[in-house]
Amino acid sequence: MGREKKKVNISSKLIFTALAMICVGLIVISYLFPDILSPVRTGVGNFFAPMQQGLTVIGGGISEKLKLFSDKEELIEQNEKLTDEVNNLKIEIQKLGQEKSELNFYRELYEYDSVYQNSQKVAARVIGRDPNGLCTTLTVDKGADDGITVDMNVLAGGGLVGIVTETGKNWAKIRTIISDDSSVSGRFQITSDTCIVKGNTKRMEDGVIDVEMININAEVYDNYEVVTSYISDKYLPGILIGYVSNIRKDPSELNKRAYLTPVVDFEHLEAVLIIKAVREKLEGFDE
Repeated sequence: MGREKKKVNISSKLIFTALAMICVGLIVISYLFPDILSPVRTGVGNFFAPMQQGLTVIGGGISEKLKLFSDKEELIEQNEKLTDEVNNLKIEIQKLGQEKSELNFYRELYEYDSVYQNSQKVAARVIGRDPNGLCTTLTVDKGADDGITVDMNVLAGGGLVGIVTETGKNWAKIRTIISDDSSVSGRFQITSDTCIVKGNTKRMEDGVIDVEMININAEVYDNYEVVTSYISDKYLPGILIGYVSNIRKDPSELNKRAYLTPVVDFEHLEAVLIIKAVREKLEGFDE
């Protein structure tokens, strides 16, 4: 059998000591004889230069990625702040819208109050309309508990909306003058000639209703005001209804007829004023 080769164990401490002595020796030689190690330094520099360049490129890339990540985090934070600000602004806009609505509500009520200044009135909000969207009937948020009774006149925008037809504890229904069932005794403000203002939902699509029973000899013209007459048993006198147009002879040629544009904007009606007074019925007259 051949001889077994002896394993040589070199201590790591010994290797470290030897390398340290070599480094020290090289430092001393480099210091004492700089010209001798110049080619070595050049070779080492040539060897490590590409590696250093590569490390610089890699380090720059990592730095750029870190900067982009940092910028992204900053943008996300700024976006969250801007989102909060936008949400706060939306809330403020909603509040301003509510305040504007309240202001318009009270401004309208102030305007309504100029009609029948000496009469007691109740302000009410419109909380319901008839399903067909034509505003032939309205529901308001005031009722019997507020002293509202049937046949009380209802105003808006300085003009006639209609009349109360039904009441509950805290609500009331109003039949408007544009309803097909509505018939109001009117008169021309300038000439005092009488007429009948009749609701017409079909014609109201064009913004007008009917005026009938105008005296054939009445000298009335377009844009004349029509107000409630003194002979009505339900409507208080002198309330503005609207303005006439297209005055013409009735087919019977015994009277004239016309269209009337209501002064009230029924489509955008939000608030009304109910006059807490009921017209005394005249004997022998039923409108």
